[in-house]
Amino acid sequence: MPRHTPLYDWTNRVTTAFPDRPPAHARGLAEWSYGLVLARGVQLVAVTLHLAALLEQKVNTVRQRLREPYQPGERKAGHHRSTFDPHACRGPLVRRITGGWADKRVAIALDASNPGDRFVVLAAAVVYRGVGIPVAWRVRPADAKGESRNDIRVTLIERVREALGDDGRVFVPTDRGLESATRFRDRVKADRHPLMRVKAGALFRPAGWARWRRMGTFATREGDRFAARGKAYPWAKEPLACTPLACRVAGCEDSWLIPTDLPPSAADPCRYAFRSWIERGFRLVKRGGWGWHKTRMTDVTRVERVWAAMALGTVWVVEVGGLSDHEERAETVPPMPRSRGRRPKRSNRPGDRRRRVRVSTRGLVEIVVGLMNGESRTGRFVPEPWPRIERIPKISEAEFDARE
Repeated sequence: MPRHTPLYDWTNRVTTAFPDRPPAHARGLAEWSYGLVLARGVQLVAVTLHLAALLEQKVNTVRQRLREPYQPGERKAGHHRSTFDPHACRGPLVRRITGGWADKRVAIALDASNPGDRFVVLAAAVVYRGVGIPVAWRVRPADAKGESRNDIRVTLIERVREALGDDGRVFVPTDRGLESATRFRDRVKADRHPLMRVKAGALFRPAGWARWRRMGTFATREGDRFAARGKAYPWAKEPLACTPLACRVAGCEDSWLIPTDLPPSAADPCRYAFRSWIERGFRLVKRGGWGWHKTRMTDVTRVERVWAAMALGTVWVVEVGGLSDHEERAETVPPMPRSRGRRPKRSNRPGDRRRRVRVSTRGLVEIVVGLMNGESRTGRFVPEPWPRIERIPKISEAEFDARE
């Protein structure tokens, strides 16, 4: 078999990044992730055909080697064969992303993926340059009973927090479907900073105010912003102490209503925008990249192991594309004049989070071009500056009533 240098280099990097894993497991992950980038899909047949053609090996030989990582140890040929634990990948994945960051403030987005009615994938993703990178996940049958999804999400965040170490700060933006005072307290107790979007009908009373107010009334007009310390959910056994952040931006249909545990001087509702990036991460996992929505797998343990390969492949394309996004070449052609009646194009200036091309797409292109030249492209994770906190002036109850 001829030695394929880019695959050899990639395998060495993966083995180095996973020093606590058996070498066979690291090599299996490297081959899977390399193959899915080549095939632009995670299906076993597609990955097998691409690797077999690349390595000039028989298709059945490559297929059997790729099946090894998601087979339990007792079903493998030979003696003392171990079972690949996909949950042990969270530490190396998190360290690969945040290893060079001086400021380890990390936003962790939570969401679920439901391919058909077979199972549910609950994932925690580190959001970076417009995409969510899955670093911890749990797969359950769609009709599973027992452990609640909230308990699983708490466990996923705990795993990421442990991998970050004591110097990491975790922000957890969640959508309205996960609104719960219990979940809020669980995250605060675990030293996480929740950014929990709630419904407009939730009640809140700022400290020093006499009446409870619907949170939807704090930002009813475009440009309204509100932040105050107080308590929410008066019907609960113990009202929730929190700081609701409310804002209404031009062009948005609804206001953002986001309770957090941070004081008003250290919080900004714009940080909630990180949550939408996990949806772009799922797009990469599905139709935009790995084609996960086409899977026919039904065994949840196998699914969890294949997700480890998809997570590693996502890390690879995002680190390469993210570096290209960070070091973008300057334009040599002046912008074209805008025609009358046409909407202005989105800006792509440094510091503007809107991008013409996703970093995952950039990374895939860079990697494929590198492989055509016989090299394995690498990158590094360079975090973007966090949104600057804009101080929201305090408002008294009398001033609020007069404004309304």
